[in-house]
Amino acid sequence: MEENNKASYEELHIGGADYKTLFTEKYRNHKPYSRVKIKELRAFIPGTISDVSIKEGDKVNQGDILMVLEAMKMKNRITAPLNASVKSILVKNGEVVKKDQLLVVLK
Repeated sequence: MEENNKASYEELHIGGADYKTLFTEKYRNHKPYSRVKIKELRAFIPGTISDVSIKEGDKVNQGDILMVLEAMKMKNRITAPLNASVKSILVKNGEVVKKDQLLVVLK
């Protein structure tokens, strides 16, 4: 290791074991983990909403198809992750969405 390198070892604790290591810049800048909000359905890829089959206030069961997201010539069905009612729909047919854009909120 070069003397000009000002990197210093840092402590890392994993599963009860302690380590000293160097973290890369990429690791230092990574986005921290955040819990998934199961009642907020987001686009997992960019695409176009081709079919919204629900309305606000509808009751949905786990596995029901809420809408279809077309991307890369594939039709991806967005399904309900749990039994709930639809609080709000934030997209409409034909709308182009970005990755992680909020589509539906359940309650």
